[in-house]
Amino acid sequence: MSAAAGVACAPEPQGHVGGGCINECFRWHSADGWWFVKLAPVGREAMLAAEAEGLRELAGAHAVRVPRVHALGRAHGHAFLVLEWLEQAKTTDRSQALLGERLAAQHRMTASEFGWRRDNTIGLTPQVNRAEQEWLAFFREHRLRFQLTLAARNGFGSLLADRGERLLEAMPKLLAGHRPQASLLHGDLWGGNWFTEARGEPAIFDPAVMTHLFGGFGTRFYAAYEASWPLDAGHRERRDLYNLYHLLNHANLFGESYAQQAARTIDRLVGAAQRA
Repeated sequence: MSAAAGVACAPEPQGHVGGGCINECFRWHSADGWWFVKLAPVGREAMLAAEAEGLRELAGAHAVRVPRVHALGRAHGHAFLVLEWLEQAKTTDRSQALLGERLAAQHRMTASEFGWRRDNTIGLTPQVNRAEQEWLAFFREHRLRFQLTLAARNGFGSLLADRGERLLEAMPKLLAGHRPQASLLHGDLWGGNWFTEARGEPAIFDPAVMTHLFGGFGTRFYAAYEASWPLDAGHRERRDLYNLYHLLNHANLFGESYAQQAARTIDRLVGAAQRA
C-alpha cells in the first residue's frame, strides 16, 4: 500500500472497523495520518475500482463531503482501497439539514443520458449502467428486469417471475408523465452509508437511491432537501417502485423474507397501475 499511495504506512493495521458485511475494513496508520482501508479478494478488485471512481465522481460535485481516495491496488493476495479516515461525531438536526441541502445540490449535477461510464456493484450484485435516453427504459431494463432475472436464478421464479412481468408491462402507466433529469446519485444511500464527521459536516461513502427503505434520515433532512429542490408531484406513489429495486437486490443477497416483501410490493404496484 505504501508504494501505491506514495506514503509510508505501518506494516499492520491498528484494528478492524465494523459496519460492513462484504469486505474487511481496517484503521491503518500512515505518515500522513490515519487511513480507512478495505481489503477484498483479488477477484473483487474491479468492484473496489468502481467504488473509488464513484467516490471521485461524487467529490467532483463539490456538494456532500466524501472521503478522499488515496490508493487502489493489490498486495499479498488481496485487493485494497485506501481512503481518507473521517472521524465520526454525533448527528445533529443541523447535520441532517445540511445533508438534505447538499444532496439536493449533488442531484443538480446532470447528464444527457441515464447510466454511467462503467458498470459497478450494489453490495455484491453487479449493477449494469449502460446508457439509455429514457428513464423508463433504463430503470425497467437495467434495474428491475436485471434483478428479477437474478431472482429467478436464485430460486424465486415461482414467486416473482409472473408478478415481475406484469409489473414491467405496467411501468409506462406507473411512470406516466414522469420525466426526471439524469442526475448524479449516490447509488446506495441508507442510514449506514452516511454520518456526521468531526467538524459537524455530513459525509457519504460506499457509493453504488434509497432513503425511505431502511431509515436513518430524519424530518430535518427531508424538509431541507425539499426546500432546496422540491420533489416532483407523485413522488410518494413512485417511492415503492424505486425501493423495489433494493428489495429485489436484498432478496438476491439475503433470501426469502425480502423476496416475500418484494412480491407484496409488486402486487400493490400492479394494482395501482390497473386502477390508473
